[in-house]
Amino acid sequence: MTDRTPERVVLTERRGRVLVVTLNRPNVRNAVDREMASVFASAMDRLDNDPDLSVGVLAGAGGYFCAGMDLKAFLRGESPRVEGRGFAGLVEAPPAKPLIAAVDGPALAGGFEIVLAADLVVAAPTATFGLPEVRRGLVAAAGGLTRLPARLPRAVALEMILTGASMTAAQLHPLGLVNRLAAESEVLQEALALAETIAANGPLAVQASKKVVTESPGWPPAEAFERTRRIVMPVFDSNDAREGAAAFTERRTPVWTGS
Repeated sequence: MTDRTPERVVLTERRGRVLVVTLNRPNVRNAVDREMASVFASAMDRLDNDPDLSVGVLAGAGGYFCAGMDLKAFLRGESPRVEGRGFAGLVEAPPAKPLIAAVDGPALAGGFEIVLAADLVVAAPTATFGLPEVRRGLVAAAGGLTRLPARLPRAVALEMILTGASMTAAQLHPLGLVNRLAAESEVLQEALALAETIAANGPLAVQASKKVVTESPGWPPAEAFERTRRIVMPVFDSNDAREGAAAFTERRTPVWTGS
């Protein structure tokens, strides 16, 4: 069942256990102003707080993913940040649940940083990604400087950051930043297919797995297994773990309760 709720600057659409969140300011290439950041943050809260939702998909309206910060709003004194969540209501506190960026057009500056805050990326081969902030006397301070070198070889990331040059999804796919390529008209459907595959799995197991992958790079090696156990043992003790084992032995589809 699809439940579509339009907002002025963000569209949210529920498709089963997947929440599609679309940036909807195509007249300014989906640039983020204060209002968009606030509504976007509310959508991320909905994703995390609704037990019937397992995965989020981010998209942009009008053939443009996002041009980053709305510079005209910035010059008016607006801040496209949300307390506790950062730029666009996302980059400093992404949701606990998996997030997939569906990119069918340019994702630049803060728009690219939104993509980097997502866990997986599906893109059209010609979609472009870049951090042009230095060309405007600015700095990619919404996660680009830290996340991009973690997702690409350091030299490639540094070249993008220091020159402000863009790369296409076709170029970035072999480097691992883009998970799947799809025709421009099929990007959202491919992202939804990936989301539905994830959503079919145990929600507690998926969230715990994401948490370990996200947090473990900063752990001391000697503490890695103990910290992993703290996160994953509640999953092994859950009703969903018992349901997964029972469904496997009974050769049926599991019915997850998230408990």
